[in-house]
Amino acid sequence: MEELLYRLWYTWLTWNLCLSVLIVVPACFGLHVGLRFVYIHILRLVFYFGRQTIAKRKYSKKDSDSEQHELPNLIEKQIPTNIRQAIEKMYNAPFEEIEHEFHLVDSALFIKAGIESIVEDEVTKRFSAAELNGWNLLTRTNQHYRHISWRLTLLYFIGMFIRYFLLVPLRINIFLIGFVFTLLGNFFCSLLPIGRRTSIQRFVSLTSYRILVRAMTAVVRFHNPENRATQAGITVANHTSPIDVAILQTDNCYALIGQKHSGFIGLFQQCMSASGVNHVWFERSEANDREKVRRKLAEQVSNPNNFPFLIFPEGTCINNTSVMQFKKGSFEISEFVYPVAIKYNSTFSEPFWNSSRESFLGNLLNIMTSWALVCDVWYLPRASVRPGEGSVAFANRVKGDIASCGGLVDLLWDGQLKRYKVKQHQVEEQKLHMSQVLKTE
Repeated sequence: MEELLYRLWYTWLTWNLCLSVLIVVPACFGLHVGLRFVYIHILRLVFYFGRQTIAKRKYSKKDSDSEQHELPNLIEKQIPTNIRQAIEKMYNAPFEEIEHEFHLVDSALFIKAGIESIVEDEVTKRFSAAELNGWNLLTRTNQHYRHISWRLTLLYFIGMFIRYFLLVPLRINIFLIGFVFTLLGNFFCSLLPIGRRTSIQRFVSLTSYRILVRAMTAVVRFHNPENRATQAGITVANHTSPIDVAILQTDNCYALIGQKHSGFIGLFQQCMSASGVNHVWFERSEANDREKVRRKLAEQVSNPNNFPFLIFPEGTCINNTSVMQFKKGSFEISEFVYPVAIKYNSTFSEPFWNSSRESFLGNLLNIMTSWALVCDVWYLPRASVRPGEGSVAFANRVKGDIASCGGLVDLLWDGQLKRYKVKQHQVEEQKLHMSQVLKTE
């Protein structure tokens, strides 16, 4: 019995290592054999079967007692309406011509809008994982696993066996190979003369990130690659997770600007800085750091021999359903930027990192125990400042372009509301707007 277990363990380990090598070697040169695309296609068929089964189950119970006694939604948020338009509709007259004494019913529209915002606002829900339209055979989705049919139950347990006993060990092996290659490659770059580093840095960066994303079975489609940055400049993108960096670095080399971290991300930042690439790390709470970053960024962008800088102007991770306010500092340095839109398919995994609830390693483990990492990346045409356009207007225009291209919601709110309260001047602006609507004297 012991000999049989040993043989099984040895066979499984040998097969695992061989597969790791077969995956890593093509990744080093940006090649693939197409197995990931076949795997994704099979998953789509399985998910389609699951949705059909669930739909039939719901249809068969449509007239049951549980459905008949289901409570309706007491409060359902409607599409936001301009308060002035609502008042005009209520009194069937232009807003400027409405003159009457105050009645208690006049406050109904404001109360309704306030209750809708409390029940479901459009900001705080961007800081947690978005609901899925259907079940993806993972228990970590918002709709937790429950018995629907014996076929789906069987598929669920088969999928769990494939993910945890076949894919996870393989992915961990590939990740360790990629991480060790990153450490050794960056250390080697640090030993080279400055004039000979660039080509080696590019090879090490592209190769290491290509191996690392294979550890998540990443399937990335790059659109319009002719628009990507090819010289020193600033590339801006929406932000969902630190994995955004790995995704973009598989297709181009970037110098990074970001918040200093501790733990695993901090270790990775130190490793990247050792390669000699001009990465810039700062403390968000330090005002002096911001000014230093701005000066250093201006110096680096002016040198055409440097890698383009990659910046996430939102300053925090959003759940990939929207794009929130871009900080204007990234748009004051240069007269043009290279916008990039990133959109993940949450059916296969949830890449959003909620740093207040889990560590990055925990988020990475969730992805590696999921089905795959599928995303699309769009390189937008280079955006330049228009005559008379300020940095804030420039940032909002680029943000709108990214949101439109990636199919995301364009929001004006600051993503830092995840950490801090609403600023007082924003509250005063809202009060002023409401007072103008009320037309009080």
